[in-house]
Amino acid sequence: MRIISYKTAMLTHANVPRKRKKATNLSIDLALLDRAKSLKLNLSQVVEAGLIEAIRQHERVQWLEENRAALDAYNDHVEKQGVFSDGLRSF
Repeated sequence: MRIISYKTAMLTHANVPRKRKKATNLSIDLALLDRAKSLKLNLSQVVEAGLIEAIRQHERVQWLEENRAALDAYNDHVEKQGVFSDGLRSF
């Protein structure tokens, strides 16, 4: 049984600080910009959502890299020794 999971405080829509915003210049493909405008998309919201997702993915990869040794050691231990409740489970 291999257990590969993680739990950490990562950037989500719920914990992104919304107090301050800064005007920023971006270069966007003209065809994409035209399509977004025709769909009446809020570019600021779309860009923020994309950044949140990109940061979340980066943080996940970084966390897994930083904790790979511990995850591997735990999984190795479980494969060899089992878990503490192996004798207690009725299923």
